[in-house]
Amino acid sequence: MASAGENFDTPLLKIYQPGAADGAGGSSAGGRHQAGEPGPAHYNQEGGCTSSMAFLSRYFRSLRLLCGVAALAAFALVCHAQFGSVPATQVLDASCLKPPPGARVAIVEFADMECPTCGHDNPIIKAAAEKYHIPWIRHDFPIRYHAWSFQAAVYARWFDTHSKKIGDDYRDAVFANQPNIYNLGVLRDFTRKFAQSHGLTLPFDVDPQGKLADAVRADYALGVRTGVNHTPTVWIVTSQSKGSPYMEVSTDMSDLDSTIQRALNETK
Repeated sequence: MASAGENFDTPLLKIYQPGAADGAGGSSAGGRHQAGEPGPAHYNQEGGCTSSMAFLSRYFRSLRLLCGVAALAAFALVCHAQFGSVPATQVLDASCLKPPPGARVAIVEFADMECPTCGHDNPIIKAAAEKYHIPWIRHDFPIRYHAWSFQAAVYARWFDTHSKKIGDDYRDAVFANQPNIYNLGVLRDFTRKFAQSHGLTLPFDVDPQGKLADAVRADYALGVRTGVNHTPTVWIVTSQSKGSPYMEVSTDMSDLDSTIQRALNETK
């Protein structure tokens, strides 16, 4: 599972490793001040500021240390989301949590194509959609610190323009081959070969006008408005339900079948 960031372009905070502690400060005319203690500056023979500069040095080192601690805490939260369980999503806007016209029940998923948990869950969700003959609505939610997930989503939408089935087959293939895709170059080569296997030629620029990228960003914005903050986030949504109009599935998919069956029973 992956945790969401604020946008696609903001890099992760680099964890700062503080250096050694400053040494003791010098004396000033108004009395002795330890390094890091605010007080009047003391100038040495070379004209350099010693105690004030030492204070500023320690101040900024402390500030960097706090930033480092904050970054470590954020990284720990990401790791928890990546490999542990997370609380249920607080839905802020449920406007997208409904099945398409003519369907009683559907699966709505927000996923990141580089997220390992998404890759693990993808065949489980696909099998459930086929087993119960219900629509599977797949939304892009690329996490900002993933190197190639946004571009993969753009490639998938390029395949969608040829055939929605080919686009979904590409998504499935990427999820299945995640361990072998470790940078944009490898993704490009994988995508080119996938296109060739389907009788297509991957152009140098699949999105010259940026429309596909805009569609991916729109999906991400939809997820944010809905309340998504991790991937995968999966709901079983219903139409004219006697119970809840949407029910979130646990991240390990252990309750996927039971949730779908409950939704089907409630919409009979």
